[in-house]
Amino acid sequence: MKTFDAVVASAERFVLGEGPVWDAARGRLLWVDIEDGAVLIGRLDGDSVQVDQRLDFDGTVGAVAVADDGQLLVAAQRELVLIELDGSRSEVLRLIADDEPRRLNDGQTDPAGRFLIGSCPKAERMNDEWLKRLEPDGTVTTLDSDLGLSNGLAWSGDGSRMFSIDTFEHVVWVRDYDPATGAVGERAAFVRIEDGYPDGMCIDAEDHLWVAVYGRGEVRRVSPEGEVVAVVKVPAPQTTSVAFAGPGLDTFVITTGSVELSEGELAEFPDSGRLFIARVGVCGPPSRLIDPGPSAPPPPKGEPSCT
Repeated sequence: MKTFDAVVASAERFVLGEGPVWDAARGRLLWVDIEDGAVLIGRLDGDSVQVDQRLDFDGTVGAVAVADDGQLLVAAQRELVLIELDGSRSEVLRLIADDEPRRLNDGQTDPAGRFLIGSCPKAERMNDEWLKRLEPDGTVTTLDSDLGLSNGLAWSGDGSRMFSIDTFEHVVWVRDYDPATGAVGERAAFVRIEDGYPDGMCIDAEDHLWVAVYGRGEVRRVSPEGEVVAVVKVPAPQTTSVAFAGPGLDTFVITTGSVELSEGELAEFPDSGRLFIARVGVCGPPSRLIDPGPSAPPPPKGEPSCT
């Protein structure tokens, strides 16, 4: 099994860094700090990430996605918010009522440009968290409604298989997926991670998953057959999510958290909450952009491919 070491990439430390997204058209990296209620926008500088902009929200922020023109779709605490190029904001859809003990969590764009978003409990776990998909016509499709904590999402290179994580069940699910119609098959357990909590994930150009294991300070590479074939060691126990970034899509970015760590744990892992970068010898597929509608222009050409 191959082992890689991650290096510190950010000067800033975040409470609960999550959901890195590479915006190739604009050469920028986006991620969120869930607990601090912020979307961060930065740029790569070698093996470091420089923060250029911070967008603050009231309450938590679960995820961010990018449209072809640079607009942002943000999963705020209860609703999806569109941020225009001039910075103005508008609520797209409220998914959680004010009295529901849950918040929006991790989200991703599918191969057809639809946005999927899951929920996370804010009180006692009831195994009734969900995974929903925003359709082009504005309606919402529920894919799952029996989750402990909906988390990372990824699709195979041809879009025919969808992977999703239930963190509290320690499982990565897989199901058939038709990007053209949105039809999904029955889910089945793809891999179980019992010695930690699977959190965010991404897929590489060789159809291997990279799963951040919260509580272990690791990211594990999982083959299409479900075998762990490589590990990235991260000197921060709360490894939360991952993405391939950079012009060659070969910069492996890892987000981490520092939430609820004791003074002793912070002394042992002083870089907890920072971003990390690793060189893992493979690259990712081109970034996916949200499809803003059938009348919108096509995505910009020349997006980098894996080499």
